[in-house]
Amino acid sequence: MLAAIAGGLIATFFPFTILSGSTYELKSFVIGVLGGVGNPLGALIGGLILGTFEGIIPYFLPTSWVPVLEFILFVVILLVRPTGLLGAKK
Repeated sequence: MLAAIAGGLIATFFPFTILSGSTYELKSFVIGVLGGVGNPLGALIGGLILGTFEGIIPYFLPTSWVPVLEFILFVVILLVRPTGLLGAKK
């Protein structure tokens, strides 16, 4: 339900086509895995971490490096905590 509302609201700000979702698709996957799959609080924390990361990096490096460093962060988190930050421990 929230995703449908968010999609409707974002459509008022950005023009979109049927292929527009690919820009958010991979980033959403990274956020979900960072926080822990199946954990809504983890997804919120993963989104805050990634958003903060996106906001801080351009002060130190060119903007073109942001996606590269995001996925480096993603791989590091997967190596350290394969279940995500708030995922269940095995």
